Amino acid sequence: MRVTQQMLYQNFLVRMNSNLANLMESNLQASSQKRINRPSDDPVGTARLLDIRTSLAGMEGFKKNIDTAKGWLNLADETLLQASTIVTRAKEIAEQAATGTLTKDNRLQISYEARQLFKQMVALGNTTYDNKSIFAGHKIDGNAFEERLWATANDGALQNASFSIEGFAEKTILVQFVDTANPEGGTTTDLASAPATLGYRFSMDGGDSFTTVNGPLNISGGRAVLDFQGVRMNLDATATVTTTALDNVGDNNGTWMWVRPTAEYLGDDKDFSRVDGFGVTDVAGMAEGYFAKNVAVRIDSAGANLGEPITYSYSLDGGNNWVTGNVTVSGASPDQARLIVPGGVLTLNSNGGNILTAGNQFVIRPNTADISLRISASEEIAVNSVGKDIFGGVYKNMYSSEARLVFGDDPGKNLLDTMGRLVGYLETNNQQGIQEVLADLTKSQNQLLNKTANVAGRENRLQVAETILTGLYLNQSERLSSVEDVDVAELMTRLAQQQISYEAVLKTSSLIMKMTLVNYV
Repeated sequence: MRVTQQMLYQNFLVRMNSNLANLMESNLQASSQKRINRPSDDPVGTARLLDIRTSLAGMEGFKKNIDTAKGWLNLADETLLQASTIVTRAKEIAEQAATGTLTKDNRLQISYEARQLFKQMVALGNTTYDNKSIFAGHKIDGNAFEERLWATANDGALQNASFSIEGFAEKTILVQFVDTANPEGGTTTDLASAPATLGYRFSMDGGDSFTTVNGPLNISGGRAVLDFQGVRMNLDATATVTTTALDNVGDNNGTWMWVRPTAEYLGDDKDFSRVDGFGVTDVAGMAEGYFAKNVAVRIDSAGANLGEPITYSYSLDGGNNWVTGNVTVSGASPDQARLIVPGGVLTLNSNGGNILTAGNQFVIRPNTADISLRISASEEIAVNSVGKDIFGGVYKNMYSSEARLVFGDDPGKNLLDTMGRLVGYLETNNQQGIQEVLADLTKSQNQLLNKTANVAGRENRLQVAETILTGLYLNQSERLSSVEDVDVAELMTRLAQQQISYEAVLKTSSLIMKMTLVNYV
């Protein structure tokens, strides 16, 4: 076979380029320290790399969420500890003021510190993280609490009376009712039908002096309007009051009211669930229980009234899937039915009718207030809190026409209102009221500590989640390294071999290309 110079040259070039390509590939791996630098290097390994990197990216997002959640919850924990310290100080001054050895002036002196403690408690309730309120539920852009006036009465007949107060006062306003037709006091009447001689008097200096407003009372829209020099109280006209003696401002037999500070919660809550009906207007629904998300209920068949068995289905995913075959038992009333659903009970009541038809639907929509961050593929954690459940105060929910005291069935848990009552009783020298507040402050502090434990529990959960996530991240990083990274020792050996091979090809090729017949002439 005849071997031409061109054939030799092409053969040498192919071999040199092949060795050079192998050397450059190894050089690229050495510079990047990666075994896979392009998909063609290892298609299967590339697919694994993409999966691992996606997993790591998700974990990095979870790490950021955990760091953010730590910031929210650590601040909440510290804030609640400070609040507990304030309550402890309030209890100390309440114990001091509750003793009979103190004078009115002594209690007034103590009241200045009590009012500042109250203001500081409101400020703690308005704590923000990154300019977001941590105690306002979803309403993170504004304050959770706002100072306002509220009223306390010594008369049980007024405890459940509705009222509203407009305006602001620097000190507690003491209010009594008087009747010029009965100067001895003791007249008991509701405000709507009170005699024209019924009036009231009020003091803005702790009871040292009173301003009297003679009757008749100003009744408007079913409310008695009481003016206290810039502060207006609209009191339910059906409320019953008892007059005090005209010449005795210390008459404890009549109705006394203290218009004193409290704070209104401005955030949102997760206490209630709204029920919307579709295809039915004369049957109303009410939900009881805890619902994590919307629950749709569909009526499949019903009897002649709500008391007869009802077959129904429910859905937890917006109607995509239904759990069928649920049946109510016969009820005691033809105007009410109770349907068991996940999370609680849907009670259907007559709203002008008591007949359901197949296809009628009701949707339970729970109020939500949690701001949750995902800390793993299957876990979320709430980083905020509902301030009224911690600090109390007064609150107007979506179903109320006016604000009401939080923890109405147990006012001792209401921290802000309890501290407001303490201020009011100190400024008006009410020793008995101070003694009652002292007991309530202990209840308020226990409620505060319970909520602090809730926050601490979430902090501990974050620590566990972070530990688990750190382990998973390390494991995935090791998997990534085993698939992607190059074996340096093996690479150095291969580089040396490829360098020798390339140099050998160059040297031998050079020697052969120089040889011709002329060399042997």
